[in-house]
Amino acid sequence: MLNQKGCARNLLQKIFFFSCQISLHSLSNCRNLSRVFIQRRAYVDVYMDWKKDTYFESIESIHRSIELKPIIALKNCMVSASPQDYCIPISAVSKRGLELGIPFKVARFLRKYPSFFEEFEGPKYNLPWFKLTPTAIQIDKEEREVYEEHKNDIVDRLKKLIVMSVGERKVLPLKVIQGLQWYLGLPDEFLRHPERNLDGHFRIVEMGDGLKGLAVGSNGNDGVMMSILQQNAMKKGVYAGGEREAIAFPLFPSKGLRLKRKISDWMNEFQRLPYVSPYEDSSDLKMDSDLSEKRVVGILHELLGLFVEHAAERKRLLCLRKCLGLPQKVHKAFERHPHMFYLSLRNKTCTVILKEAYREKSAIEAHPIANVRKKYINLMKESEIIQKKRRVNNRATKNEANVNMKDLDCMDDDTAEVINQVS
Repeated sequence: MLNQKGCARNLLQKIFFFSCQISLHSLSNCRNLSRVFIQRRAYVDVYMDWKKDTYFESIESIHRSIELKPIIALKNCMVSASPQDYCIPISAVSKRGLELGIPFKVARFLRKYPSFFEEFEGPKYNLPWFKLTPTAIQIDKEEREVYEEHKNDIVDRLKKLIVMSVGERKVLPLKVIQGLQWYLGLPDEFLRHPERNLDGHFRIVEMGDGLKGLAVGSNGNDGVMMSILQQNAMKKGVYAGGEREAIAFPLFPSKGLRLKRKISDWMNEFQRLPYVSPYEDSSDLKMDSDLSEKRVVGILHELLGLFVEHAAERKRLLCLRKCLGLPQKVHKAFERHPHMFYLSLRNKTCTVILKEAYREKSAIEAHPIANVRKKYINLMKESEIIQKKRRVNNRATKNEANVNMKDLDCMDDDTAEVINQVS
């Protein structure tokens, strides 16, 4: 009897132990399956170290545009105030420093660039006047000819920016467009005189609370727009023109920038995702997904491709967040994709540069006004040479004066006696 009870107890213990093993094994399998599911579905937190690239740090058309912008603003003031003589008194612009983006006194700023501005005395009260130099006038005429010849191209770039906006109305506030006027290459009078320049391509829309916006007019509806990436993919034969086909972004890694294995695998999967055009509706996309991130990267790629230097201050792009339906942390897209975007920290600001525009120049069409700005920058360099020569001449003059004084102090005794006798 005792032996039967002992055997039964041992049998129950074995059954219990075996059932516990099965349950633990099944639990571990469930955990492994859930881990695989999470890895496939979760957001991959990619962090990449910033690597300085001397090539992008040395592009003058980008990094000197901050200095060039107030010069062009002053030049336009002179042209609009005196179209024939190109001259104005200093009193006309002395109190407009903040408006023109000048960090110090306007008169001092004008004297800093003698290759652009020439100073002379005015007809009354001997007040200082400034006029454009002959070289600046010639480049200004070339600039206006470019605006006339390539007006349709410049208008199309603005039209694409408006169509990228979210909502059924496709409207951008005028103040947002004015903030991007320098990057879009729009002339100053384009938005000042809309009745002459909109020409049926755009129309003014009331957005409420006294805010006015710009929408595409009846003459501007040219059907479905294709992004720069879609056009290049179609030329290469890797895109058939369908909606949300898989298109890979061109990558241009900087020297010494290596990705970890985990990040590299994620990047390969990201490239194989469907491409969502910036000009199509994306309301069906889920936030915090890789597909939504590819749409954000596509918008930034297209946006920088429309700009004159294919670059912009990052804070300017963040102002477009609500208009283009971008996430709150859109700045992380630049950090997560260093093979596409380069972040420069020159001029005490963060500038975003589209690498493809400079590594593969045939892929993105140059802006019509880009060559004109390069001529302005070369003229700006001449001011530095003129200022340097002036400093050298001033030093030479001071040294000559000092030498003459020393010569008088070091006269010999005989010469001193002769001078005393004469006196």
